[in-house]
Amino acid sequence: MATSLGRIFRSFQSISSVSFMKTELIHPPASSSFRTSSVFSILSLPLPFSSKSRDFSLPNSSWNSEMKRLYEHYNSQCEVESEDGEKQKGPWRRLPSYNRSLKYATGGVYLSKLIQSKARLFTRNIKEQGAAFEYVLFNNEEEQRCVGIFQAGHLLEGPPGNVHGGAIATIIDTVTGTHATLLSGTVMTANLNINYRSPIPLGGTVLIESSLDRKEGRKTFLSCRVTSTDGFKLHTEATALFVSINVSTMLLGG
Repeated sequence: MATSLGRIFRSFQSISSVSFMKTELIHPPASSSFRTSSVFSILSLPLPFSSKSRDFSLPNSSWNSEMKRLYEHYNSQCEVESEDGEKQKGPWRRLPSYNRSLKYATGGVYLSKLIQSKARLFTRNIKEQGAAFEYVLFNNEEEQRCVGIFQAGHLLEGPPGNVHGGAIATIIDTVTGTHATLLSGTVMTANLNINYRSPIPLGGTVLIESSLDRKEGRKTFLSCRVTSTDGFKLHTEATALFVSINVSTMLLGG
């Protein structure tokens, strides 16, 4: 069994998109601190597990004009043309996003196939396009920044006409957690401090920018800002701490 799990783990090492959130949220007050005491490692898997895997980071018909505009802005910088007309890698990279996950509980206990067959990534579990979390992430390795473009659907309502604070915390954790994973490998959320400055209207589009503050051993410290698409209005700001974990040890029950 350990050998089999070891082979599975080695196949995961080429996958850069890791989700790592396990937090129960209620509508928080104006300033909140979230801590996690136990964690499931959730590895988001693209092909070859399904030939029909859908990349949710690609545009769909529910995206509004501002979401599409910002997508094109960053996506156009993923590949640039050199002076001699050749295509080359640009400063930004779009991060694929899928709705299936393989889950391993702490201690190496693999969840049953029956449970796994019904499992979906939390932010990608609504079939109706545009109803909940519509987002795409771009990473700038050189600048150590990750940007998320987020369109909030009608199922995320908290205060009338505005996005629930728990949904905002979820998308912040998604962006900062993905960024921390790219910087430090597999991580878990250790602390997430959020200050809510102004509400986000349902159906609106915002920018979520994560930047590296510092790294200390296994700890990765990040700052995050949620702003209007022009950057002038601050909706939310947060700081996050992620701790690197040894996935191979966890998978094999070590």
